[in-house]
Amino acid sequence: MPYTSIRWGARRHDESRDRGRDRGQVAIEYLGFIPILLLVALAGVQLGLVAYAAQQAGTAARAGARSASLQPGTAQQGCTEAVSDWLAGDTSCSAAELGEEVEVTATVKIPTLVPGWHFDPAKRTAVMPLDDTSPDAPGGQDG
Repeated sequence: MPYTSIRWGARRHDESRDRGRDRGQVAIEYLGFIPILLLVALAGVQLGLVAYAAQQAGTAARAGARSASLQPGTAQQGCTEAVSDWLAGDTSCSAAELGEEVEVTATVKIPTLVPGWHFDPAKRTAVMPLDDTSPDAPGGQDG
């Protein structure tokens, strides 16, 4: 029996020494996982930017169509004023009169956070009836 108790004590001493070396390994594993976590977080923020740019394009198209329906030729100004300031420089609108309606297409460039990811710009279209405020029209300025 004395032989096994000595052996048991020696074995326990070796295991405690090995556990001390394992603690550094866990820290290194966490450091290796951090870039993956950062990439996942950036991808989530990037998807949010895509959705936000699409929403801003819809808002710009409606505002541009409303502006162009009231006063022809003001679609670009209406579009630019409707979007956030940091997206206004990357926003363009094109207007086309279709008889009694005006169609405005807004294009907003999607900002990129994740290197290597490139997106087509967000495009939205809105159609509004032209405002008929001429004096000759029924219900015009005087009627």
